[in-house]
Amino acid sequence: MAEAYYERLQEPLESGFRVNYVTAPGGYHPPHWHEEVEILFHLNGDSDITIEKKKYRLQAKHMLVIDSRQVHSTFTHDPASMFVSIHISKDYMKKYIPDLELYQFQCTPEDVTDENFQDYLGICMLLQEPTRVYVRNPATCSMETEGYVLQIFARVIQFFSHPQGTVPTGADQLTAQRIRSVITYVIAHYREEISVQDVADLPGFSKEYFCRFFKKAMGKTFLQYLNEVRAAHVYQDLESTDLPVMEIMERNGFTNQKLFNRVFKEIYGCTPRSVRKKEH
Repeated sequence: MAEAYYERLQEPLESGFRVNYVTAPGGYHPPHWHEEVEILFHLNGDSDITIEKKKYRLQAKHMLVIDSRQVHSTFTHDPASMFVSIHISKDYMKKYIPDLELYQFQCTPEDVTDENFQDYLGICMLLQEPTRVYVRNPATCSMETEGYVLQIFARVIQFFSHPQGTVPTGADQLTAQRIRSVITYVIAHYREEISVQDVADLPGFSKEYFCRFFKKAMGKTFLQYLNEVRAAHVYQDLESTDLPVMEIMERNGFTNQKLFNRVFKEIYGCTPRSVRKKEH
């Protein structure tokens, strides 16, 4: 099961794509990014997906596309939201479309018009097929799934992509690169003690300048983001282990119980112990 709060894929995608069946707990799942294009299809309930600081509502049986390297986060409104998440390597797919790196993808429910509604609906219907194949689990599962994914991505390219009209400025690209480097660092070291100066040193900023830079780019302070990442891992450990709450808190980077309890309640609307008791 893929982690709902961080999806950067380290290992190469031999087939050019990976299909993940994700069950995400209710509540907020912090910003993350990945090199691959992601096609996200909601199987049940509804969620708010924020992509580069713009929020979209995603309902059951609807899909959206998150372009390569876009920072995004999720707020799921149901206790257990299920998704089909398909990550697709642009580099691999260049064997079909050599200049694919120049394509921008813009496909959310908000982008659906009367003219492209049937195209959007057709993609959503195709996105249900890999799940049906997965449930049946025939010997040809991998072959069938690959066929569906190629059809889905081909239609996304055909109907919901366009060549880049404007190239991002060097400053915009540098800002995005710096934010991604901070996110990557936090994911690798969230269990450890991390100071603001530690991450300010990554782009070579002073602590004060970094705080302003991060708040402007992300809409939240760095410490808020760090605590969100730690709390998301705590939630997963609460559901998947029998370890004491205090031990889980400490192993995921929290050292102050009062702060931990407040942060967890703000994000998930419940206490850590109620997650275990399924009272939330």
